Amino acid sequence: MPDPHLTEEQRLMRSSCRAFVDDVVLPFIRREWQREWDLRPEARLPAAILEGAERVGIRTLGVPEQYGGVELDPAAEVATFALIAEEIARGDSGLADKLVQNWKVAVLLRNVAPAHLQKQWFGRLMEDPQFLLAHCLTEPRGASDRWLPYNVPEAAMHTRAVRRNGGWLINGRKQFISNGFDAGLYVVYANTDPSVGMLQGTSSFLVPRDTPGLTVARCNETLGCRFMNNGELVFEDLWVPDDHLLVENDALGRAGIYFRPGKIIQAAKNLGVGMRAFEMTADYVQSYVQGGQILIKHQAVALRLADMATRLEAVRALLGRAARAVDDKDPDADALCNMAKVYASEEIFKVAQHALELHGGNGVMLDFGVEKLFRDATIFLHMDATVDISKLKIVKALFPHTAGRYAGPESRAPS
Repeated sequence: MPDPHLTEEQRLMRSSCRAFVDDVVLPFIRREWQREWDLRPEARLPAAILEGAERVGIRTLGVPEQYGGVELDPAAEVATFALIAEEIARGDSGLADKLVQNWKVAVLLRNVAPAHLQKQWFGRLMEDPQFLLAHCLTEPRGASDRWLPYNVPEAAMHTRAVRRNGGWLINGRKQFISNGFDAGLYVVYANTDPSVGMLQGTSSFLVPRDTPGLTVARCNETLGCRFMNNGELVFEDLWVPDDHLLVENDALGRAGIYFRPGKIIQAAKNLGVGMRAFEMTADYVQSYVQGGQILIKHQAVALRLADMATRLEAVRALLGRAARAVDDKDPDADALCNMAKVYASEEIFKVAQHALELHGGNGVMLDFGVEKLFRDATIFLHMDATVDISKLKIVKALFPHTAGRYAGPESRAPS
């Protein structure tokens, strides 16, 4: 449905992005559906796809204009991110994830990185269409659960950084990192003060890929979003100079500039998958004949299609509300971001299930394309926090003085 609230800039960007998806991305997905299963991660997505994204101006959103990037209207930046992320994910959610990591990390770097590093790395990003950024938080013994109200030393990160010789020595491991296998530059979070909770003792560092002591250990073979190469990293006595320290000790608090837009973008990518599932299904049920009638003439089919459309519009409405809250710096933004993310993941999964079932036997055939959407929708249930953790974050934001208190022994009421 047309959106009368879009600015002229947003309409133009959506139009060019939609043309790129329709003319380049979708034909590639249909023609080379086997590519996502290539076990050589570097061979999955042709270089021409990211070069195409560069040509339409969607690869470097968030990079400051002074470094050659596409700087969006600050009053609607997050809403525009959501708009473009949805369109790209309508083509392929893995490609969308590959690109939006660049956007989110670019926003973080322009806020916390010193000017000389911004010039160096934004310059590198602009000159190489294949250059990717990554954000490294998740560890084998701690992921989205760290964002529960357990701000105590025992919940801190196991990746450690200590001062050495005018810089920092980092040891540890990160897993499930978007773009982790391919990125040329990483933002890495590490514990720098083990005597306090993670909100007071976590620092962030800028780590180039070729830094001695950094090993890209593996590419994770994910269920969906397979054109984004999720990776695991090992740091063994990795040393970075002191100016590569981005934020000391309160890095998690400063990272809100990354996480709030990130939740919106996750929901938007999810919506894009749902929109593609609806498009394919609407076309199929109005052309495929069964029982002597096109499928949509069967009431059970029509009801499912109506249910899909309703869920999509409900997700879009909440997503729009949450995006505006972030752009407006609304105090309810944290809760709304998590609501949009978790609601989208559950509703779009149901949309994809309807699509799979309405396509019957064709729905589960690899070369038909519907089962890919089902897989991609499934993975969103745990991307950027699981459903359960997201719901706990919502309650924490709504009731910070009760649900948001540490749940350890010292917080219990006396018996």
